[in-house]
Amino acid sequence: MIDLTLLRENPELVVRSQEARGHSRESVDAALAADRDRRAALTAFEELRAAQNAHGKRVAQAPKEEKAALVAEAKALSDGVKAAQQTLNAAEQAADAALAKIENIVIDGVPAGGEENFVTLRTHGEIPTFDFEPRDHLELGELLDAIDMERGTKVSGSRFYFLKGIGARLELALMTLALDRALQAGFVPLIPPTLVRPEVMRGTGFLGEHADEIYHLDEDDLYLVGTSEVPLAGYHMDEILDLSSGPKRYAGWSTCYRREAGSYGKDTRGIIRVHQFNKLEMFVHTTVADAEAEHLRLVELQEQMLQSLGLSYRVIDVAAGDLGSSAARKYDVEAWVPTQGAYRELTSTSNCTTYQARRLGIRHRPALEDGAAGKTQPVATLNGTLATTRWIVALLETHQRADGSVVVPEVLRPYLGGLEVMEPTA
Repeated sequence: MIDLTLLRENPELVVRSQEARGHSRESVDAALAADRDRRAALTAFEELRAAQNAHGKRVAQAPKEEKAALVAEAKALSDGVKAAQQTLNAAEQAADAALAKIENIVIDGVPAGGEENFVTLRTHGEIPTFDFEPRDHLELGELLDAIDMERGTKVSGSRFYFLKGIGARLELALMTLALDRALQAGFVPLIPPTLVRPEVMRGTGFLGEHADEIYHLDEDDLYLVGTSEVPLAGYHMDEILDLSSGPKRYAGWSTCYRREAGSYGKDTRGIIRVHQFNKLEMFVHTTVADAEAEHLRLVELQEQMLQSLGLSYRVIDVAAGDLGSSAARKYDVEAWVPTQGAYRELTSTSNCTTYQARRLGIRHRPALEDGAAGKTQPVATLNGTLATTRWIVALLETHQRADGSVVVPEVLRPYLGGLEVMEPTA
């Protein structure tokens, strides 16, 4: 949730943020009204309960002949407190529902608008050209005996696949390279659970408008994660962190699951948009003051990975309407996919400021100038992908040769036993 003090004292800032995301100010007006109703209901309840407690003392001290009348009054007061409690409960539920519609406050400078209104910040590398008709990643994957969509569909249905032979090895090489880079950058590796409780999924902001993309196990009331951002955010739920020595940085390696609801007909060929994939996700808990610098650091790590793999890419500043509810700013890094003649997202990194931490109860206690501990404050959380299955698409297409072989980027060769070229199978 957003900072209630900010909502109460500067509602126009919240309105501008909502409007930049494509929402009307009505959601802010409704949240303010619900917050007022909740506070009024709380005041009424506390006043009645105080009167009930005071009356209880009078009953205990009253002479015997007065007790019967006072006990009757106590019954009426008790009924009033119960009614006030029910009113407060309803007001709290209404306020929670109204506040849930207020998304994170976008950072100044984020472009307004929808998916198409992003701003390109920079590009890197020349667009690859070929003196032959390039094959797409699936054709290459089949020539290399690296991707088997047919049997994936047979076993699990559409948008599932097998990575086989060099395909499986290539993904493991990518992930291990990314893990090594994360370790060098001071991240603690984690292999997190991929099933999480509703409060963790809700706390990270994934049960909003995209909830239909998440797999839910009804009998267990657990959710399969679409990114290890979710369990990594929940790792410090309801804790007070010590950030005196710097941010807490984690790198989570996990399988991820997405229903891809609403994407039927889009990217149905190959492994661009699938229901299951692997990913190494960076996640950071830090102070609000350091969050923007940390965000740029995550982008730099992503770019270093793509550059070392010889991929051409661009970095975009995602528009407010395409951020998702939790992010206050998001940068996407999109690699060139030759057979599509377009840049496609390979990584994204988001600064979620205090939005997730407020919902998950993650705080830190800053030190005051005199060295004493200050009042607890929500931390800022950030996330960013350092490698994922989709990267194989750009790698195969960018480094292909006319005979269907694919040159292995030099940085990956030590992870593949020194292999320099992936050759088509007989």
